[in-house]
Amino acid sequence: MNEHRFGTRAIHAGQAPDPTTGAIMTPIYQTSTYVQEAPAKHKGYVYARGDNPTRRALEGCLASLEGGKHAIATGSGLAASTIVLTDLGSGARVVAGNDLYGGTYRLFERVFRKLGQTFEYVDSTDLDQVAAALARKADLLWLESPTNPLLRVTDLRFAASLARERGVPVLVDNTFASPYLQRPLALGADVVLHSMTKYLGGHSDLIGGCLCLSDDARAARYRFLVNATGPVPAPLDSFLVLRGLKTLHVRMDRHCDNAEALVAWLGRQPRVKRVYYPDAARYPGQMARGGGMVSLELDGGVEEAKRFCASTRLFSLAESLGGVESLIEHPASMTHASIPAEERRKAGFFDGLVRLSVGIEDPDDLREDLAAALTALG
Repeated sequence: MNEHRFGTRAIHAGQAPDPTTGAIMTPIYQTSTYVQEAPAKHKGYVYARGDNPTRRALEGCLASLEGGKHAIATGSGLAASTIVLTDLGSGARVVAGNDLYGGTYRLFERVFRKLGQTFEYVDSTDLDQVAAALARKADLLWLESPTNPLLRVTDLRFAASLARERGVPVLVDNTFASPYLQRPLALGADVVLHSMTKYLGGHSDLIGGCLCLSDDARAARYRFLVNATGPVPAPLDSFLVLRGLKTLHVRMDRHCDNAEALVAWLGRQPRVKRVYYPDAARYPGQMARGGGMVSLELDGGVEEAKRFCASTRLFSLAESLGGVESLIEHPASMTHASIPAEERRKAGFFDGLVRLSVGIEDPDDLREDLAAALTALG
């Protein structure tokens, strides 16, 4: 199946018609356990925490799309992060980008720092900073690209080569790009992480995460930890992600089209001070297009940003991203509130920032909605 192109693999990889009925869609195996023919004699499935046929089909598709040998689905993106950090163990030192999801920062600082791990944050787009941080013993380089919420692009190939020279594995959170726009394993990363809640599922109706990789030993350790600690996705959620993947390539093209049109329009609006959007052309061969996320700063302060977020009608005021519907949020008081203000400012992320998840609605309606919200500011 891996010889086929992306759109074909999104629909078929990891999936075959049900052998019992011929059903073309992978069944939802809603079961907690499996009957054994004799003690320890079974058909490959023992207990659903350890494995499930619906989840296995999803993992096969995810591995194909990311270009890895293995994919391990989890109950949330943060559950996937927890598995990686748990595998590192006490005393591990992680070098991470300083513009990252607030939930990841909270997991680092309020959970795993208490367990003896240390974290250093650098501007991952400044490779001199990355190299300096890696000069001291590190156990993992943790990157987001594009970053959240400033949407900066890191040179993943160069960053991975710096880490490889020092024997440091690299994890890339690829949630914002999706494997349709960027495949970090091909650029030198060791592990790719996704919140499947976002673009992979694509319909704001599930919570899930995954890890994609090619190293057999690391994958075996991760699978052991998922089974031992239990953060598995439900069969229905696995089915919903699998269904969402079938239209990922179609949706991502529309997300990009709409975002690019809004970026061009927002850049001409006098009340908009700055627009943030990934520069996909900066690193040829890394990110195919800029994606569906846009951030912006208005010419007023924090209260104006909040009023703007509350004034849209099609852009729903909500956390999360990557669904077919457009969302708007104020990161400093919502998704990134767990990051101290001084740390946000160090990263160049100010409290007046607004983040858009641009959906696949008609682009003219989205533009008119934002225009009305700008007008409402007076």
